[in-house]
Amino acid sequence: MTSLTTAIVILFVVGYLCIALESVTKINKAAIALLMCVGCWTLLMLAPGSFYPDVPADGVVHKIAEVIEHHLGDAAGTLFFLMGAMTIVEIVDSNGGFNFVRDAIKTRSKRKLMWRMAFMTFFLSAILDNLTTSIVMIMVLRKLVQERKERLIYAAMVIIAANSGGAFSPIGDVTTIMLWIKGVITTQGVLTEIFIPSLISMLVPALILQHSLKGKFDKEQNLPSASVSQFTKTQRDIIFWLGVGGLVFVPIFKTLTHLPPFMGILLVLGVLWTVTEIFHHNTDEDDTMAKRVSDLLSRIDLSTIMFFLGILMAVAVLQEIGVLTALGRSLDEMSGGNHYLVTGIIGVLSSIVDNVPLVAGCMGMYPVQAAGDLAVDGIFWQLLAYCAGVGGSILIIGSAAGVVVMGLEKITFGWYMKKISWVVFVGYIVGMATYWVVDQVVH
Repeated sequence: MTSLTTAIVILFVVGYLCIALESVTKINKAAIALLMCVGCWTLLMLAPGSFYPDVPADGVVHKIAEVIEHHLGDAAGTLFFLMGAMTIVEIVDSNGGFNFVRDAIKTRSKRKLMWRMAFMTFFLSAILDNLTTSIVMIMVLRKLVQERKERLIYAAMVIIAANSGGAFSPIGDVTTIMLWIKGVITTQGVLTEIFIPSLISMLVPALILQHSLKGKFDKEQNLPSASVSQFTKTQRDIIFWLGVGGLVFVPIFKTLTHLPPFMGILLVLGVLWTVTEIFHHNTDEDDTMAKRVSDLLSRIDLSTIMFFLGILMAVAVLQEIGVLTALGRSLDEMSGGNHYLVTGIIGVLSSIVDNVPLVAGCMGMYPVQAAGDLAVDGIFWQLLAYCAGVGGSILIIGSAAGVVVMGLEKITFGWYMKKISWVVFVGYIVGMATYWVVDQVVH
């Protein structure tokens, strides 16, 4: 390893640590990711010829520009998909589309509420995303559960169910979106082989945690109806089904047209945007401006988008200089080629540090092969989708859903680690064992 390669790796590791310790440094991880990205590419440009010895000296700068544009194109596909999906969810939510969730899970039984909430979260996160689903469910829980100690148990279950539900869907989690857009997993492959392990990873913790909830609530909590502009119930239903149905349609659109997934998202966003504009013709002007998509776009979390851009482009540098390939080779040698062990370790690591760079790194470490475990829908890629998603629940800081719930409910790292982490780990291992069984049956 050359001194320049070492310097790039050190810069990446330092940046990575700063991202993992965001709660300590109080510096937004998006800022660190962008600095890390530019720093790594700048170091590479100090001696670009050493990384591209076959390229003539006068053409190496042009080669770097082509490489950057190539990686930026890959990253842009993921970013536009995320931005479109986030906007669609915001449109549905701001127009009262998720009110049915509140009515669907209301019950006086504490255990029954947990099971309804777990299944609702599990399937919603597969259609939407685990972050948005977690926020919606926590807001509902605040209305239904007044006792804080009990609400913490429900909140922990929301994190588990959201991450498990996101793992079996190509649009349910950022990591599965990345793998799906890259083309290493398919919609059919993930649904047929990852659904049951993901469900088990949710059911096992639910079975354990339900024992800490007994009896019934004092009285049924009647939720006040949300104020929802001046849309009729029919109009709200149309917005809901166009939004959620459109997200479900995106994988079908990709299969039919062979266009990139972000094209399908833009199609759904365009249709939903047009329909809401038509509905707003009959509303008051103030209400129109408050709910129009052009205004909702300002609510998109751009810091998250910048974080993903920085991380994906920084990982691209490691891929270009051959570090990821060497790391993948070392992991294979250490594990004896056991992909269950490799992905299992990656899953546990994803509970400590962000799973986005971990998965991005794995995509660079392991090239897709025509056959075997590294083929499209091979054991490695499917296990990576499962482990990176479900493993993020082991610690509360390991996933976007965990971090947002931690902030909303003021859950401490220590409480979650003591009460919940071991429960999640049991479900995680049982889910992996279930995948092995499913894989034997399917193949």
